[in-house]
Amino acid sequence: MARGIDGAAHEGALTTGHTVAVLAAGVDVVYPPEHRDLYLRIAERGAVVSEMPPGTEPQAALFPRRNRIISGASLDVVVVEATLRSGSLITARLAAEQGRDVFAVPGSPLDPRAQGPNGLIRDGATLIQSAENILCELPSVIVPAPNFCSPAAAALQHIEIIRENNTPETRRKIEAALGLAQAGVDELLRQCQVSPTVLATVLLELDLAGRLERLPGNRVLLIGTV
Repeated sequence: MARGIDGAAHEGALTTGHTVAVLAAGVDVVYPPEHRDLYLRIAERGAVVSEMPPGTEPQAALFPRRNRIISGASLDVVVVEATLRSGSLITARLAAEQGRDVFAVPGSPLDPRAQGPNGLIRDGATLIQSAENILCELPSVIVPAPNFCSPAAAALQHIEIIRENNTPETRRKIEAALGLAQAGVDELLRQCQVSPTVLATVLLELDLAGRLERLPGNRVLLIGTV
């Protein structure tokens, strides 16, 4: 719900459907304050969420933590502009760790705001020049017209797929593959034969439970016990 493209994206979403704002403050703290009207419309036609207790004021350290919720709640992530120290690059890194595809809009190499997207493309993100490019990369969420109900229905279908595959047996298999040594996320996908979404969901559950340490190079380490 920040100034700039965040607010513009919410405004655009509200013209045709729903949107969700993830806050780094408590859900009752409107930040930035000039977005109070937008906050009220999002709460009415979508959702405002936060893991912080009510009354928590926004703090710099809370924004990167908040970004993992944004990427985790997304099917995929598109970075339009970002400097080299932008929080958007944190979101992109978290999205990749969570098994999401990362898209980026290229820009002039002389523009500091394009350094982030250009770097992501150099490192393997998909180059995006239009909305159609994104739709072509997301065949799994394009539901045939006769069965199409709404974006919300498509999202619920996606959640049901996760639930069907995120079983206790699957979680045990992933934990066994993790063992006590470092493991690469790509290695876990090949070894466990699960979808990136299901693996990312299980890893996030372990992370939130304090049982997972994330390491450089998209590697993870299981720590602690149940």
